[in-house]
Amino acid sequence: MDEFHHAAAPTYQRLLEYYKPKILLGLTATPERMDGKSILPYFDDRIAAEIRLPEAIDRKLLCPFHYFGVSDDVDLHDIKWSRGGYDTRELSNLFTNNNARTMTILKQLGKYVADIEKVKGLGFCVSKEHATYMAIQFNKADIPSIALTADSKKDERDSAQSKLAKGEIKFIFTVDLYNEGVDIPEVNTVMFLRPTESLTVFLQQLGRGLRLSDGKDCLTVLDFIGQAHMKYNFESKFAALLGNTQRTVKDEIESGFPLLPKGCYIKLEKMAQKYILDNIRQAIGNKSAIVKRLASFTEDSGKELTLANFLEYYNLDLSAIYGTKNSFARLCVQADVKENFSEDIEEVITKALPRLSYIDSHRLIELVIDYLPKIGDYSINDFDGVQQRLWQMLQFTIWQKSYADCGFSDLLEGFRKIAKSPVMLSEILELMYYKYDKIDFIDEPVQVDYDCPLDVHCSYTRDQILVALDFMKPDTVREGVKYLENKKTDLLFVTLNKSDKDYSPTTMYNDYSINNELFHWQSQSTTTPESKTGQRYINHRRLGTSVMIFVREYKNTKLGAAPYTFLGLADYVKSEGSKPMNVVWKLRIPIPAKYLKKTNQLTVG
Repeated sequence: MDEFHHAAAPTYQRLLEYYKPKILLGLTATPERMDGKSILPYFDDRIAAEIRLPEAIDRKLLCPFHYFGVSDDVDLHDIKWSRGGYDTRELSNLFTNNNARTMTILKQLGKYVADIEKVKGLGFCVSKEHATYMAIQFNKADIPSIALTADSKKDERDSAQSKLAKGEIKFIFTVDLYNEGVDIPEVNTVMFLRPTESLTVFLQQLGRGLRLSDGKDCLTVLDFIGQAHMKYNFESKFAALLGNTQRTVKDEIESGFPLLPKGCYIKLEKMAQKYILDNIRQAIGNKSAIVKRLASFTEDSGKELTLANFLEYYNLDLSAIYGTKNSFARLCVQADVKENFSEDIEEVITKALPRLSYIDSHRLIELVIDYLPKIGDYSINDFDGVQQRLWQMLQFTIWQKSYADCGFSDLLEGFRKIAKSPVMLSEILELMYYKYDKIDFIDEPVQVDYDCPLDVHCSYTRDQILVALDFMKPDTVREGVKYLENKKTDLLFVTLNKSDKDYSPTTMYNDYSINNELFHWQSQSTTTPESKTGQRYINHRRLGTSVMIFVREYKNTKLGAAPYTFLGLADYVKSEGSKPMNVVWKLRIPIPAKYLKKTNQLTVG
C-alpha cells in the first residue's frame, strides 16, 4: 500500500479491515502522520527499510536544494495557536491583501533567483484567498502565475501543470493541493509563504521540487521566516534537512551548516537566523519552555501525557528533557500536570537519566523491563554470568561506582531501592520502552571465550564497556586503548571527529573506515611494530588475543560524554609506520549503512 501515512483514512481502513495479508508492505515518504499517530503498529513497531531526504540526495535519487531563509517582517507571536498549529483564518487575514509583504516577496525573489524567465515555481499559501491574491499580485508584476485550490476543476489543474512545465507560467500558488500525488519534475523553485507547522507537510511540499529533471541543477527554496509562536518547531524542520548528526541544529546553524547533503546549501538572513535561534533556545533544553509545553500538552494534542507522546508530538529528542537536568516526572510536577512526590533515590536517578538514555541494547533493556520491578524477589545467583555483568553495567551507569563503594551489601541492593520508588521506577521503565521501540539495527553477541554482555552495533559508555569485562576501575582509564590481560582483549576507543580543544597534537589520530569491512586506525604515538604492544596487534590471532573496536563521532553530546558504538571484533590485515603505527583492521561483521557515513571520514581534526 502506497502513501501509508493515510492509514487512518476510511478508504485505507476498509482495505486494511478486509484483507488479511501474510505480508503487509507499506510505503511512504513521510511516516510521521500529521495527527501525531504512529503507523508502526501495523508493522510490529518496526521499519523494514528507510531512506531519508539527505541520504536520497547523496545517492542522487533527488536533486540538491539551495535553501534561503528570508527575513519576514510579519510578527506571528499573537496569532492564536491551538491543536498544534496557527489559526488558519487569522493567518489568512494577516497575509492576504498585505501589499507591503508582497513587495518584500517580489524583491527577495529577484534577489535569490538568477533568471526569472527560467523559473518554474510553486508558492504554498495559507488559504484559497491568499493563493488567489498572490497570483493576482504576481501577474501585476509581469510574472505569469495562476492560483489552484480544491475548487479548481481537473482540466484547469492539468493545464496549469502543463503550462508550468512548458514555461508558459512562472508560478502556481496553491494551498495543500500539491502536498502529494503530483509529479512536476520541472519545478525548480519553491516558496513557503506561510509557516508550515507539520514536518510531514513541509517535506511533502519541499519534495514537489526535488524530482530529478534534465537541465535542473538544484531546487531553489525561499522560506519566509518571521517571529514565530514559541510552540512552532523550527528544530525538526532543519533536522530533517541535515540528516543524522550528533550535533545540535543550533550548532549547525551557528557554524554555517557544514554537514549538508552533497550539493546542498542553506543561507539564513540575519534576522531569520535570530528568529530561529531564539525559538530553538526557548524550546530545547530550556526548562521553562518545556514546562509550558507540558502544561498545555493534553489540550494541544488530545493525547495522554507520556514521555513518548510528548517527545513525538513536539518532534523532540531525549536531550530536550534531560538537558534540563530534571526528570520528566519532576518537570510534570512543575507544570502542575502530576502530583508532587518525594523519593530518596530521586537525585541519583535524575543525574543518571542522561546516561540511561544512551542504552540501545536489547539484552540490557530487556533485563531492566523484565526484572527491575520485582528485583526484590531475586538474588544475584538467580542470574547467569552475562546477566550479572549487565547488572554490573547498570550499577555503574546509575551510581558510577561499584556497589561496595556505594556501601551496598550486594550488587542488587541499589536496584531494590529503585524498585521501592514508584515514580523513578516508572520513569526508568518508560524510558526503556521508548528506547526499545527506537532500535533500528540488528545487534548480536560477539564470539569470545568468556561471558560477554556487549552486543555488536550497540552504544555503550566507556564505563559500561570496561565493567562489562570486569575492569572495575573505569575512571582510571584515560587513554584511547586498554589491554585487559585477564580477558586477553585489546579495547580500541576511537573518536572520529577530534578538535584541538579536546586533544593534544600527539592524540590527533587518523581513524576512519575504508569500506564496510576495513577500518584504518592509528596507534598511540609511542607504539612501534617491534614493541610488545605492536607485536600483540600484529600477531593477535596466533597469540589468542582479541581486538574490539568502539567508535563515536564526537567526544560529547548534548547530554555529556558521548557513548561508543561497538563495531565488534577485528582482525589484523596490515600496518605501516611507527610511532604511531597505521593499522588496517578487518571487522568480522560489516559496518551497517547507517554508521558507514559517520565512520568513513578520511580527514579529521
